[in-house]
Amino acid sequence: MASVRPVSHSSWTERKAPDLEDFEAMASEILSGLPDDLLLRCGHLQISLADYAPDDVLDELRIEDPHDLLGLFEGQGLNEGEETVMTGQMPNRIWLFRRPILDYWAAMEETLGDVVAHVLIHEIGHHFGLSDQDMERIEAAAER
Repeated sequence: MASVRPVSHSSWTERKAPDLEDFEAMASEILSGLPDDLLLRCGHLQISLADYAPDDVLDELRIEDPHDLLGLFEGQGLNEGEETVMTGQMPNRIWLFRRPILDYWAAMEETLGDVVAHVLIHEIGHHFGLSDQDMERIEAAAER
């Protein structure tokens, strides 16, 4: 039902959803704010962005709804091998999936930057060889 009152404008009236370029800028800003010693250990880690995870990845992970995967770490955690990339070896990669992140953000009471930071830092944790359970324990300890 349309309002009979005059249209009021908010700061959201002219905004569009952030595109992949905006997400790249957010991820870069978040990365640049991480401690230097952590960044040095990220080495050749690549950050990639897409609207959704590819179907073959979702199938491999047994995820039916593409909105359930906000980010993904691909590669070998630093606890599983050397920190330097060997010839012919693909560097570790983190994926951020824009549409699932936007949907999650819209349903929660967090800023979009906080959601992107959480997903990015979570996936960096996998790069360092941390499990989901390890990260849950770290987050729980930090909240106390």
